[in-house]
Amino acid sequence: MIKRFVTLIALVSLLYACGPTAPVEPTIDVNAIHTYAAQTVIAEFTQTARAVPPTSAATATEDATTTPEVTSQPTDTAVPTNNPFEATPTDITCDDAKWVADVTVPDGTEMTAGQDFVKTWKIRNTGSCTWGTGYTLIHGYDEKLDGVAEPLTGAFAPGEEVEVSVRFKAPTNTGEHRSYWRMQNAAGSAFGEFLYVAIVVR
Repeated sequence: MIKRFVTLIALVSLLYACGPTAPVEPTIDVNAIHTYAAQTVIAEFTQTARAVPPTSAATATEDATTTPEVTSQPTDTAVPTNNPFEATPTDITCDDAKWVADVTVPDGTEMTAGQDFVKTWKIRNTGSCTWGTGYTLIHGYDEKLDGVAEPLTGAFAPGEEVEVSVRFKAPTNTGEHRSYWRMQNAAGSAFGEFLYVAIVVR
C-alpha cells in the first residue's frame, strides 16, 4: 500500500524532471494525484479492517460487568450443648472425699525433735463407690515426715464418714513443718481433698 503511493509520487517527479522538448502537453493536476493516492490508502485500510472481525461491544461490556459467581460456604454444624461426656454439676464421680475435721494433733502442735505421733482426720465418702480393700492415704507434697498410712478397716459406703490416720516422726530441725496427704483407690488413682498436718518443732 505505501509502496504504491511512493511509486506514484516518483512517477510524477520523473514527469516534471524529464519532460520532452516537444510542445508542452496539458499539465497534470498534482492535487488530483494526491487525492487518488489518499483514497487508495483509505481503501487499503478499509479492506484490512473488514478482514478482522470487530470485537463485540456487548461482549466486552458483558465481560466487564459480569459478577463472578459466589460459591456459598457451608455453615458450621451446631455443637450440641448436651454433651453426654461432659460432666455437669449434678454428676457424682465414683471416688471422692472431703475433709470433715481434725481428730488429733491440731495445727501448730509443738513437738520435740524426733517425736513419734499419729495424725487422724475424719473424712466423708462423697463419691458413688464404696471404699474397701486397697483404699489408703498417700503422701501428696511438702515434707513426708517419715509418714506411713494406716490401712482402712472395713468398707465405707457413699455418704459415710471414716477416720484415717498416718504415723509420723517429727524432724530434728526446729521450726514449722507440714505434710500433705490424699486418698487413693485400689487402682492407684488419687482423689478427694488434700489433708495436712502442721507441727512446730522446738
